[in-house]
Amino acid sequence: MNYPFTAKIFSEEDTEQLAVYFAGKLKAGDVVILNGNLGAGKTFFIKKAAGSFAVKNVSSPTFALVNVYYGRIKIYHFDFYRINDIEELYEIGFNDYLSDSESVIFIEWGNLFPGVLPHKRIEVDITVNDDFTRTIKFTKHE
Repeated sequence: MNYPFTAKIFSEEDTEQLAVYFAGKLKAGDVVILNGNLGAGKTFFIKKAAGSFAVKNVSSPTFALVNVYYGRIKIYHFDFYRINDIEELYEIGFNDYLSDSESVIFIEWGNLFPGVLPHKRIEVDITVNDDFTRTIKFTKHE
């Protein structure tokens, strides 16, 4: 996958194929930020990407703030949606999670707290179009 990369998605199957393809390019230490409106498919995308690493039972960590999954690689799954203050992230040891170079990190709603995001990251922006298709744009920051 060359960045930036944009795909138009017509179905859940298309999303799954793209998520699996994308996951095949990930490696330990990668941080992936997913942005998009409610219902855009951020958690679904993560669920399918994590499945590529033999992770099951992916769910939104909206109230827990972070879920940890174990498969062929450890995955941290954050959701910033319900965070009211950046201090909440520091209280749960967010920086410690970021320093775990043996894991892949997914962060939903990362755009709500851009100041805490690592400079090196991949952003995945999901837009729901008027015809209910989705446009998924991948951007790599190094």
